[in-house]
Amino acid sequence: MIKKFLIFAILVIPILFGCSDKFNINQLGDIHGAGNAGGDTLYVHVNPDWGGFNNPQAILLGKEPFIYVCDTDNNRIVMLNTAGTVLGTLSIKKPIAISQDYRLNLIVCAEYDTVINGITNTYSAVYKIDLFAVNHVIGNAIPKLILPRTEDISSHPLCKFTAVTAFYDNSYYVARTGTNNTSNSDPDNSIIQFVPVDHYHDTTLSNRVPNIDPLRSGMITANGINCMTSFNKKNLDFIATFDKGVVNETVFKAQWFQFFSTIASEGYKSAINQAAGVAFVQPNRFGAPTGSCIDPSGNIYIADGDPGKDSVFKFSPYGDELQSFGGLTWFSKPAGVAFFDRTLYVLDSQKNMIRRFILSTDLSQ
Repeated sequence: MIKKFLIFAILVIPILFGCSDKFNINQLGDIHGAGNAGGDTLYVHVNPDWGGFNNPQAILLGKEPFIYVCDTDNNRIVMLNTAGTVLGTLSIKKPIAISQDYRLNLIVCAEYDTVINGITNTYSAVYKIDLFAVNHVIGNAIPKLILPRTEDISSHPLCKFTAVTAFYDNSYYVARTGTNNTSNSDPDNSIIQFVPVDHYHDTTLSNRVPNIDPLRSGMITANGINCMTSFNKKNLDFIATFDKGVVNETVFKAQWFQFFSTIASEGYKSAINQAAGVAFVQPNRFGAPTGSCIDPSGNIYIADGDPGKDSVFKFSPYGDELQSFGGLTWFSKPAGVAFFDRTLYVLDSQKNMIRRFILSTDLSQ
């Protein structure tokens, strides 16, 4: 298997990177693209389910495309192909969130241990994993610790890094949560921004994303973010989902952060006006969502692991609810979703498996 994979990597990686060692971002769409507002028919379960995980918390359909799973209680990242074959694993402590830039680096929120004054301390952490350097043999990769910095341990010792998403220009955001939110300049609840340098070949820590309230209970807040998903377009928009039970818990537990820039300011606003009355911005529509993805038509999928829901919700690019399905028959605390080639992958954190669904209209194709 390793031999076959190395041959695949040798043949495919140069095609992906070319001379510039990155994807051609011109293949991405413009900011606003046509979506599938009318919806499709039902999703049909595809056998077999893929198991072998232990409390998995996140799933990513990479750009290669490979599938990456944060196999949290097995302390590893699992790399699979779209046929479900495990291509390799990488040991990393308690991974909970994952994204990938267009140089095929993985960015992972996890944990790390360090010894201070003879005592072992565990901190929340963010790693970058350079797959290109190891010809995509993930087991040979060496995770590079990018957060926390030494000063972060002093200023935000109890913070957790809970979500990450990368954008078309190889910039990426990391969500941080904590209980100390009295500071106006650097509250625990923040979105940390890494910006590209050297013509997209590397990134550097910039600052927290401005004008996002740390404790707001409505729209555009950093209070309890547990997942972020960017669009496959030339923009800085993203979908965020939010924890249940935090202080000032928002009633809008899935939000579309739309970037804007004017002469006077720049920042984020909700892409969907609550006055529109569509389901996506209906208060308390979600219970405890922890995962999201976006298909090529711009439809949005939300995995909601709230007891009694245990469902996947699908919305059009305009916020209308399309096909939603689930319940205890199918899921037990779904933690993530991914989409590729008309197939929806649902990561179930208590059943410890990936379940696959395909549009019934595609079964005859």
